[in-house]
Amino acid sequence: MGGKNEKTRIEAFASPGRGKMPRATKRPRKKRGMPPPATFDIDTLPGSSNLTALEAAAVIRRTPGALEQWRRDRNHPLKWRHVDGRPLYRVDAVRDYLARCDKATKTPPPHNAREDDRAAQP
Repeated sequence: MGGKNEKTRIEAFASPGRGKMPRATKRPRKKRGMPPPATFDIDTLPGSSNLTALEAAAVIRRTPGALEQWRRDRNHPLKWRHVDGRPLYRVDAVRDYLARCDKATKTPPPHNAREDDRAAQP
C-alpha cells in the first residue's frame, strides 16, 4: 500500500506537463492600456487621410477601449467609418473633436462676474 512506485490518485491522472501550456493554445490578449504618444504631428497630415483606432487613440490620449465604447454611440462627436471591417478615423474628424474638447474644457467665468468687472450686488 505504501510502496515507492505507487502514485497518488492526483498524480496518476494528471497530464505530464500540466504546469506549462503550449504557446499555440494561448489566446493572444489585446493591449488595452493607453498607447504611447503619437510619433507623427496630426497638424501636418492631410485632412483626407485615415487613422487606425490605435493611432487615433494615441493622438487624443485615450485607450482603444474608450474609442470602442464611443463607436457604440452613433451620436458621439468623434466620427468614424468602417473600411473592410475596421474602424478608421479621418484626420479632419479627429482635429474637429480635439477643437471641440479644447473649447469645452475652458473654465467658465464665475456666476457673480459681470462684464464691467464689478461683483454682483446681493
